[in-house]
Amino acid sequence: MTQPSSGKVNASLLLSITMLSSFFNPMLGAAVNIALPYIGNEFSVGAVQLSWITMGFLLSSAVFLVPFGKVGDMWGRKKMFLLGNVFLGFASLMCALSVSADFLVTARFLQGIGSAMMVAASMAMVISAFPVEQRGKVIGLNVAAVYVGLSASPILGGVLTQHLGWRSLFFISAVVSFVVVLLVIWKIRAEWVEAKEDKFDWKGTLIYIPSMTSLMYGFSNLPTTAAFLFVIFGISGLLLFVFVELIVPFPVLNMQLFFKNKVFAASNFSAFINYAATFAVSFILSLYLQYAKGLTPSEAGLILITQPLLMASVAVIAGRLSDKNNPQVLASLGMSISVVGLLMLAFIAVDSSQAYIVSALAMLGIGFGIFSSPNTTMIMSSVERRYLGVASATVSTMRSTGMMFSMAIATLSVFLFVGNEIITEKNLPSFIKSAQTVFFIFSVLCVFGVFLSLMRGKRKKENIVINNSNL
Repeated sequence: MTQPSSGKVNASLLLSITMLSSFFNPMLGAAVNIALPYIGNEFSVGAVQLSWITMGFLLSSAVFLVPFGKVGDMWGRKKMFLLGNVFLGFASLMCALSVSADFLVTARFLQGIGSAMMVAASMAMVISAFPVEQRGKVIGLNVAAVYVGLSASPILGGVLTQHLGWRSLFFISAVVSFVVVLLVIWKIRAEWVEAKEDKFDWKGTLIYIPSMTSLMYGFSNLPTTAAFLFVIFGISGLLLFVFVELIVPFPVLNMQLFFKNKVFAASNFSAFINYAATFAVSFILSLYLQYAKGLTPSEAGLILITQPLLMASVAVIAGRLSDKNNPQVLASLGMSISVVGLLMLAFIAVDSSQAYIVSALAMLGIGFGIFSSPNTTMIMSSVERRYLGVASATVSTMRSTGMMFSMAIATLSVFLFVGNEIITEKNLPSFIKSAQTVFFIFSVLCVFGVFLSLMRGKRKKENIVINNSNL
């Protein structure tokens, strides 16, 4: 095991660089939701196909995060972070130069691969550079950077889309990625290799990637017969993956973390449920505000900014509180507040006031902000240092998989009520019913998440890092 001494890295500078990346990439990625109607008009595609512009990115992120997390632990987290930004930059250029919806979906899939490399390494890299007692604060700041980026995305996305076109979002994303690459090469000399002696688990990886892809693709295309077959194949493959990981000497994902570490398992599943119940809110409301209320992208953005803005404000405070208080209570409280916001949206109608929408988004923003930092702190504090990359990748996989399931639920509902048609005044009532259904399902999911969060057990302050022998 090797790690840099404190004299070899400026931890604050490293934190700033990862926060820069955490700010811009989610911001520009989420801004795509605002641009979807414009992309749909240019390429003449319906709401279901438009959803794949978002889901293509999420699919590849969910599939590749765990393998890249393990590679980062073995090869070097800085190298993985660097390569991820390079890959993301070139994929963003491909998005900007797209000539069709299918080409854009493919480029977004490649963007997700680059994002998986970057995300799998960034959190573990920063945590490795800071003392344990500052872990909650550091996680809170990184989470806040993501939410500040999401806060800016509706406004920036609306303005750029209206005045420079939707392609400008991807050109800016490419520039930011290359700036991060230059900063890392210029300023960060240290490297973190915590599991250099391990061997890469090719057997598990070659089972995991197609199984996860099949599951995500199948679920997002339900209720067709082919989709059911993809889901069955995916679940069967993942069960085989679990069996293989329990017997190989150097698993790509140490399943003992789930079977013998209650905090790690419950916190990851709580993250999955929380993202599954909240991510597609912006997708549905972006369509609702522009098609049902007739707002421009920038006007819709001003309303959608409510949720991520409050997330960012609350996440920093929640992160600091989780260093001194039981994060389980904070995370459970946050998810409970999210239930209230989702139930409010479940009664949305064509004539719902903007104040009502903003109030619901405010509840979601506060709830998510309280939940996210403490929950991530519990995950990252429940494993030893050699597993930080895998732990970071696992929670990111849960996040991406949850987002994918969220979009799949939303897309399935729109398909069942509207079909693969462009939303018009004629089928608008059907779209509203699909939105109500989605938000009700999300509410039920979040209620289940509250109980799961409360059952995970307490993290003892004196046992912040759990040794391998305790797994």
